[in-house]
Amino acid sequence: MKILSLDSTALVASVALCEDEKLLGEITLNHGNTHSETLLPMVEFLLERFALTTDDIDLFAASKGPGSFTGVRIGAATVKGLAFGTQKPCIGVSTLESLAYNLVFADGLICPVMNARRSQVYTALFRAKNGVLERLMPDSAIAITELDEYLKQFDEPVHLSGDGYGITVGGLTHEIIPTPERYRHQSAYSVAQIARLAYQNGVRTTDIELSPTYLRLSQAERERAERQAIDTGI
Repeated sequence: MKILSLDSTALVASVALCEDEKLLGEITLNHGNTHSETLLPMVEFLLERFALTTDDIDLFAASKGPGSFTGVRIGAATVKGLAFGTQKPCIGVSTLESLAYNLVFADGLICPVMNARRSQVYTALFRAKNGVLERLMPDSAIAITELDEYLKQFDEPVHLSGDGYGITVGGLTHEIIPTPERYRHQSAYSVAQIARLAYQNGVRTTDIELSPTYLRLSQAERERAERQAIDTGI
């Protein structure tokens, strides 16, 4: 099964082409939020190198969030468009689960963390064992201090991944196993493999059904709610 996957939920943009578990090609750019300009050219480049078109793809996959509101929307819209145009299935996967999959080879606790601003991180917790992830905590938007308290129930060190790595390392008292730079960033290959496993378990999503996950209101929505509260005296 050929899988075309992408992740644009943070500063890094990543596109991968896989044949089941085999990685055929992956492009990763870490130069800022220009995903609306770079994602499709990255897709086209990979397909051309293998003399393929989107009609040759069996499954499309994307990180559906959480993450940058704009980045999440761009990635979801791109995959929805590709799936609609080819009438092929598409699967949206948790950005945090795909970040944890980056370290699936490292048995133990894996905690993906993404910078959610406002002194918070998007986070979850997984345990990796023999190449399989077990979810221990749902995707959440919480303060780093709250995450630190949650980790205290586990008497073992933890691996971190994600663009919140730097701010989280400085805010945790829990023992942390250093993660090499390469495994901290979003990887479309990880997205593809999470989607492949979901597909094998019977998940089938159409372009209409795929929807982003934000976990909290955008800044514009928060500011509008605050203004409405002031206007109504609530």
